[in-house]
Amino acid sequence: MNDTITVTGIVATSPRHLVTGSGLAITSFRLASGQRRYDRAKQAWVDAETNWYSVSSFRQLAHNVVESVQKGQHVVVTGRLRIRAWENADRNGTSVEVEADSVGHDLAWCTTVARRVVASPERPPEPSSETGETAEGQQGEPAESGESEFHPDRDADGFLPAGTAALVSLES
Repeated sequence: MNDTITVTGIVATSPRHLVTGSGLAITSFRLASGQRRYDRAKQAWVDAETNWYSVSSFRQLAHNVVESVQKGQHVVVTGRLRIRAWENADRNGTSVEVEADSVGHDLAWCTTVARRVVASPERPPEPSSETGETAEGQQGEPAESGESEFHPDRDADGFLPAGTAALVSLES
């Protein structure tokens, strides 16, 4: 069975990153997804139970998650749901895991700035945002051949600097 799920919640543990001996990058963290409901008797919103998920990401997503996500942040996770029974000498239980296809900040709670990265088996040094040079002082290479021409207002990743886009208000 291949159940896809989308969960919003708070990152409850610092993301743990490792690379296996075969070179597979893995980043995992615990996600707390709290439920809220409106209690008509109290005429207020009340917290209901919290669902806990173990989230695992692999390969390029794992690298991006460890660089972008921190404990306490609100995120949206989409992936494959895995429910497994476990048992040890003292206890037994059920673990609920999400093998992530995508992870992102929940923009209902924050703003974020995207920075494009080039997927590669060996991650080259990242260009600095100021000079376009890598940590070793070499000029950063374009992400793809056939990229659009240089635009003086755009950074090395092709994005406009924060604050240059105008907000549009739609009046009803």
